[in-house]
Amino acid sequence: MAGNIDEKIKELGIEMPRIPKPKFSYVPGVITGNLIYVSGQTPTKEGKLVYRGKLGRELKIEEGYEAARLAAINCVAELKLILGDLDRVKRIVNVGGYVASGEGFVKQPAVVNGASDLIVEIWGEDGKHSRKAIGVYALPDGAPVEIDLIAEIK
Repeated sequence: MAGNIDEKIKELGIEMPRIPKPKFSYVPGVITGNLIYVSGQTPTKEGKLVYRGKLGRELKIEEGYEAARLAAINCVAELKLILGDLDRVKRIVNVGGYVASGEGFVKQPAVVNGASDLIVEIWGEDGKHSRKAIGVYALPDGAPVEIDLIAEIK
């Protein structure tokens, strides 16, 4: 039976992707106490990177925003995979955003807003979170962004 969060995701027109098995030495997420730490996700669909390049060089802020949104959708799919039911999420505690940045690019927060805005669209007040938006030299496979999150669970 679909819960309130699943219904909200459907209303928003978001299609939950199937999360592929990790390519490297990690697990999709770890539960400790009442927190779940979700591993970083890049903007992929069906295992293929949708966006590639660095912000301020190959990609504009708007493209980075959409890439961060897609990576956050993948994080939500990881939550569902691990928890089985997104209604188990009490609140989103933290979103981490890593932005592959060309020289002189300083708008990382505007890019990571793509992830933050999605989380708040889904969870409302319970989606308001602390976060980091960090510029990095490179990300796996040339991804422009990687998003991870921490959530409190019921």
